[in-house]
Amino acid sequence: MDIKVNYNAVLQQLPEGVQLVAVSKTHPVQAVQEVYDLGQKVFGENKVQELMEKYPLLPKDIRWHLIGHLQTNKVKYIAPFIDTIQSVDSEKLLSEINKESGKHERKIKVLLQVKIAEEETKSGLDIHEAGNLFEKYLNGDFPNVEITGLMGMATFTDDEQQIRREFSTLKALFDEFCQSKTLKTLSMGMSDDFPVAIECGANSVRVGSAIFGRRDYSK
Repeated sequence: MDIKVNYNAVLQQLPEGVQLVAVSKTHPVQAVQEVYDLGQKVFGENKVQELMEKYPLLPKDIRWHLIGHLQTNKVKYIAPFIDTIQSVDSEKLLSEINKESGKHERKIKVLLQVKIAEEETKSGLDIHEAGNLFEKYLNGDFPNVEITGLMGMATFTDDEQQIRREFSTLKALFDEFCQSKTLKTLSMGMSDDFPVAIECGANSVRVGSAIFGRRDYSK
């Protein structure tokens, strides 16, 4: 398994202007360093504990994205250094990020995670909730965060039409929000479906196993 070959193969599939978030969860520091040395600066982790273990051991100019479910009581640990939290799925969580961000005199970038998948296991705000939260943000309720876009996950299925339908739903919401405030990031697509996500309008993709290989969950 050659990380360099995998990484370059992924890059070749990305149009100009599409950000790659290299998802390093469950992969060792050495693998992250290898991809960093190839020029990658944006990495995504799912769990706060694993991120906290890796952060001190890796270059400080890495822009870390938290892409997994985030509990409010864990926000304080990553608030000093996290670049972007992609998985904001409640007003309670956004309020906590705003509070902790203020303590460090930072403005943490966040994405609202919207539930577009038909799978029950996927989390996120429904479209109505996302709209209400965005409206509160525009009214100045969360001064220490910057909502830079939306994130969503499609259903894990072989039905490409369903995946396209779900991604297109999020793109439409993104376009609607952009009429009130220009947003930068539409984060859709992972290793199995990122080319479809890009076709549907994604400008940021979260790719792990296509770069690092399949994960060993037994560790």
